[in-house]
Amino acid sequence: MADFKREFGIVGLGKMGANLALQALEKGMQVVGFDLKKVPEELVNAGVTQIDGLEGFREKLTPPRAVFVYIPAGPAVDRAIDDLIAHLDKGDILVDGGNSYWGDSIRRYRRLSEKGINFIDLGTSGGVEGARHGACFMAGGDKDAIARIEPLLLELATPGGYVHAGPPGAGHFTKLVHNGIEFGMLQAIGEGINLLESYRDKLDIAEVLRCWRHGSVIRSWLIDLIEAAYRAEGGLDSIPPYVEDTGEVNWLVNDAIRMEVPVPVISQAVMQLIASRDDNKNWARAIAMMRHGFGGHPYGTDEPIARERREGRVGDFFR
Repeated sequence: MADFKREFGIVGLGKMGANLALQALEKGMQVVGFDLKKVPEELVNAGVTQIDGLEGFREKLTPPRAVFVYIPAGPAVDRAIDDLIAHLDKGDILVDGGNSYWGDSIRRYRRLSEKGINFIDLGTSGGVEGARHGACFMAGGDKDAIARIEPLLLELATPGGYVHAGPPGAGHFTKLVHNGIEFGMLQAIGEGINLLESYRDKLDIAEVLRCWRHGSVIRSWLIDLIEAAYRAEGGLDSIPPYVEDTGEVNWLVNDAIRMEVPVPVISQAVMQLIASRDDNKNWARAIAMMRHGFGGHPYGTDEPIARERREGRVGDFFR
């Protein structure tokens, strides 16, 4: 705890990085930010210290420095690490808060350890709202490195929403399993909405969803989101039935096969998500609504997200 400083850097100030920065600033922390597209004016006005190059982290942060990376999974993370290495010192901590594949995180940990730089894989859940007001963090890494930034993470997490999940790789693995469970829940709710829409008589579905939010066994944030979206959109008809995703749960299904662990519900949820791209189904519209609600995911096709799905996993840890 002696090394604890209420400051950190962020590389990547998109939806997640920007909102985490705003939350930290409101809590009196110092945030040093870098983004390839420049730091948004809103963040600069809020107090983010903008740097024009990664070398600025060395000047603006006191060692041991903590730098969080919130960029899409895949080769971009390795490129960011390549660029950062020259501007970090031994004992500094690099935190990957994105949805990287856990095997890639173990490889990155080993590589950075050779240079004396600590690496933490930080699964981050709760969507944009969580980043802004209190996230759910799943951290993987060595105990000494975790101890240095744990006070920061506890401040930025929602109460009870932090765990040191285990050694390097564990943070991103537990987040990956979380995403698989999420897919299964989304699919079940979407199929339930489809059943309600298909009933012999017209139902007041928005009111049914409102009821389910209060005291039912399935009450949840996802039910909150689908009710709000269903009312705002006046039903499902205006929502494209195409569900886009970045492909992380595909990795989990592949891992489960190699681990010989059956995941039939999660696997089927992935298959149904893919099926949405060729068929018009109400369950796909419902899932799109919820994903838009918790993560700001776009309606319909999105080429940058599709590219992330194709390129996000760098290595194959099972080889």
